[in-house]
Amino acid sequence: MATESFLKEIGGKSVVEQIVDNVTNAIINGELKPGDKIPTENELCVTMGVGRNSVREAIKILEAYGVLTIKRAEGTFVKQGFDSKMLYPVLYGIILQKDSANQIVELRKVIDVGILQLAIDKLELESLHKAEQAMKKLEQKLAAANVDVNAIFEADTAFHRVLVAITENELLEGICSYVDQITKKSRLKAIEKFINDKATEQFLLMHREMLRVVKEKDRAKINEVVENHYQYWEKVTC
Repeated sequence: MATESFLKEIGGKSVVEQIVDNVTNAIINGELKPGDKIPTENELCVTMGVGRNSVREAIKILEAYGVLTIKRAEGTFVKQGFDSKMLYPVLYGIILQKDSANQIVELRKVIDVGILQLAIDKLELESLHKAEQAMKKLEQKLAAANVDVNAIFEADTAFHRVLVAITENELLEGICSYVDQITKKSRLKAIEKFINDKATEQFLLMHREMLRVVKEKDRAKINEVVENHYQYWEKVTC
């Protein structure tokens, strides 16, 4: 079997963790490829010198991470294609950090710089139209007689998702979607601050600027636009 080189005996560290490490390292190193069937439980137990319960627990963890998929009567296979669950361990690690709120804002700023760069490269008339429509919906929510903070949040999120979609990058879409979920509370606070400060026009301007740099391919202004975009969010997370 071509994958036997990663089936090494385990010792020291947690048995389950080392089984997980061995399998993931085999995927990283190309010993196991997307769609490959991994060795059976018995093969893993014998070659690594571990118990069946440890192997089953490790496989459950890798399945939960979206790395492996179990097909009844066929076996366990390396997942093909991107699964948003693959991001969870990394993102959980971020939100459990002591200074997680500020780190998440910094993460989103760095990601947005890359998103705008990619969006400029891949922008087409259809995707530009969708982004402009999302901008109009955001403007409508802010112009409503009864301003609804949640409705503005949803329109804001939809606008950003359209920009991410332009990149045609599933990994970026998955990261941004998850960041949207875990930052809803602080972003709602930021929107409330805009409203209370009567700065809704500034809120709209920051979004228009994001759309403008993509539309006009103004790469030189990307960093400045992203920095300005998150100033209120940074204030409420400090």
